[in-house]
Amino acid sequence: MNINEQKLHALLGKVVSDFGAVFQAPLILIGDSLGLYRAMRDGQPAKPAGLAGRTGTAERYVREWLNAHAAAGYVDYHAEDGTYSLSPEQSMLFAEEGGPAFIVGAFQAAAGAAAIRPALEQAFRTGEGLPWHQHDHQVFHGTERFYRSGYVANLVSNWIPSIAGAQESLTRGGSVADIGCGHGASTLLMAEAFPNSRFFGFDSHAASIAAARERAAAQGLSDRVQFAVAEAKDFPGTGYDLVTIFDALHDLGDPAGAAAHVRSTLRPDGAWMIVEPYAEDRLEANFNPIGRAYFSASTLLCTPCSLSQEGGLALGAQAGEARLRTVVTNSGFGLFRRAAQTPFNLIFEARI
Repeated sequence: MNINEQKLHALLGKVVSDFGAVFQAPLILIGDSLGLYRAMRDGQPAKPAGLAGRTGTAERYVREWLNAHAAAGYVDYHAEDGTYSLSPEQSMLFAEEGGPAFIVGAFQAAAGAAAIRPALEQAFRTGEGLPWHQHDHQVFHGTERFYRSGYVANLVSNWIPSIAGAQESLTRGGSVADIGCGHGASTLLMAEAFPNSRFFGFDSHAASIAAARERAAAQGLSDRVQFAVAEAKDFPGTGYDLVTIFDALHDLGDPAGAAAHVRSTLRPDGAWMIVEPYAEDRLEANFNPIGRAYFSASTLLCTPCSLSQEGGLALGAQAGEARLRTVVTNSGFGLFRRAAQTPFNLIFEARI
C-alpha cells in the first residue's frame, strides 16, 4: 500500500482523541454519581484533598480524576498553586442538572447502549430489531436527562410559540397529547407552564410511564397530567388542541400509521408539533460532529427499536426534513412546515 504519512498521523490524532473520550465517559458518570462536579460548582479553586474531603472520597482517585478532566479541558488546572476549578461554562455542562446545557445524560445513555453489545452484534447478523425495553436502564435515564436540557432551554420559550396559535390555546386552557413521552420530562414542563390546560402522556414502555407518574405526583401535577401505556398508533382520546412527539417519530416502526392516528385525534384547527434530531437532507451534509453523535445513537438505539416493530421503516435519527415531510403529508396532513430549529433539533408543525 502507498501510505500518505501526513494523512495517517492526522487520522491517528482523531483516533487517540476518540479513545480518550471513551475512557473519559465512565469518569464523567463517576463524577456525577459521587457529587464531584456539584462540590466544585462554586468556582472556588480546590486541591484534590479538599475535594475528596467534601465528597467522602479517596484523594488519590480524585487527583487522577481531576487530571483526566484537566487534560480534556473539562476542569481548569492552576499550576501556580496546584488547584483545580470549574468555570461557569464547565459547571453548566456537568454540575447543573435541570439546566439548559447539562450534558451528562448523553454519556449515561451511551454507556447504557453499550451494555447489550452482544445482542446488538446478533441483530447485525440477523437484521432483526431490538425493542426499547431490552436496553439497560441507564439508556432510559440518560436519554431523559440529555433531552430534558434541550426542552428546558427551548420548549416553552421558543418551540410552542413557533406553532401558530398553540401558546394562546394552551394559555386559555387546551388539551394536549404527548406521545412517546418517556419519563414525562416534556409533558411536565408543558404542564408547569400552562396550568389551565390538561396533558396526557403516552408511551409504550411501561417502566417509563411508571416513572412519569411518580414525577407528576412529586411535582404536584397529577390533577392535570395523566400518563398511560399506549402505542403511537392507538393512544386514546380525541379533540386534542395539540399533539406533540419529541425525538421519537423516527423510532417508530410505522410512523405513517402513527401520523394517520394523530390526524384522527386532532381538533379540526389543532396542530401536531414534531421535534426531531437536526439533520440535513443530503447524507454527506450530516458528516460532522452532531451527525456522528446521532448516527451512532441511531445505530445502537433508534434503528434497532424501529426494526423491532410492525412496519420496521427504520427512518433513523438522521431522517431529515424531506423524508419526514413525505411520511406526514402522505398520511393526510395538508400543512407541514419547519417552525423552528436549534443546532440539535428540527421543529415541525403539521395541520390537517
